[in-house]
Amino acid sequence: MSEPEKKWLPCGAATLIGSLPHRDRRKAIGLVFEEMREIPVWPQLSPYPLEQMMAQYNEGLPGLVCENNRTWFVTSGSSFEQELLHFYEEYLAVTEGELPLSKSRFRFGDDTGKTFFSFLERLSRQQPAPNSVKGQITGPFTLLSGLRDAEDRLSLYDPRLRDTVVKSLALKARWQAELLDRFSDPPLIFIDEPGLAGFGSSAFISVSATEVRDMLEEVASHIHEASALAGIHVCANTDWSLFFGSSLDLINFDAYNYFDRFILYRSDLLSFIERGGVVAWGIVPTMEEDDIKRENVDSLASRCLQQLKRVAGEEIPLATVFRQSLITPSCGCGTLSEALAEKVIHLTRGVSERLRQELNS
Repeated sequence: MSEPEKKWLPCGAATLIGSLPHRDRRKAIGLVFEEMREIPVWPQLSPYPLEQMMAQYNEGLPGLVCENNRTWFVTSGSSFEQELLHFYEEYLAVTEGELPLSKSRFRFGDDTGKTFFSFLERLSRQQPAPNSVKGQITGPFTLLSGLRDAEDRLSLYDPRLRDTVVKSLALKARWQAELLDRFSDPPLIFIDEPGLAGFGSSAFISVSATEVRDMLEEVASHIHEASALAGIHVCANTDWSLFFGSSLDLINFDAYNYFDRFILYRSDLLSFIERGGVVAWGIVPTMEEDDIKRENVDSLASRCLQQLKRVAGEEIPLATVFRQSLITPSCGCGTLSEALAEKVIHLTRGVSERLRQELNS
């Protein structure tokens, strides 16, 4: 997105992170299209185990075993080497154009993709068509730091597992982007990386910033090849310098709880905005029930407006910052009750509308 003609301007539109607590797929999808008309997002429904963020993106990985609610890698023996070979053969067949993504292991299966496919069917009938459509994948750092091998070692530290997980996620993101591109120009694919809240801690002291960037860049490059924009979502504090100098087009942060940490990177943030980057302000709380119940559109819009002004300062027009902004919840709603999740959705839309009234008047 370095060229001016490729700049995408959401102008304070609202969208969601992804997860919802609903079991009724039709209701959840209908809610998304009713409230997030400009940028609908396919919902990951947490009551379904195969739609939870770790399980939904495990399919097709070599050596993965799932038994008795436990998932791990078995990397010893000739069977793993054979699975590894088949994985790379299929990866090369896809990337060299010999095998369509839709026929490969890098798509959702019938069970993991039930809500996604239902969303696509609803999207095909949507009139008027939305301005954009949002999808999401689990990020490589989060997936690798959440899966272990048979000896209880993090898969993050096995070069073979790291490479296959990154390549698998990259093609799953590309497959999703290609499908959404039929209905959206451009589609948005966010890489959800809650695990990066732990980056830099003693648990990951041997993982370098360069290694994290390289993993994210590989995924982002496939998203871009599908004519989509690549975003990152971290729902807590992290080392935000990982992203500002990358090829990522959107950065989504928890503006409700962590703005004071995020603003420490203001110089890099301004450079990101000046090159066309979009900031997704997670201003609607999702972590604490009391916060959700206490806040309203007025209080959250006022809070966000003050943050926008602090970012703009004297160096950049407030209107520019807002044009390159999205309004979102601070994180997914999958752990909330349906009633609270629906309040979060209503608040997100309301804050977007209120800020547009104030800043476009």
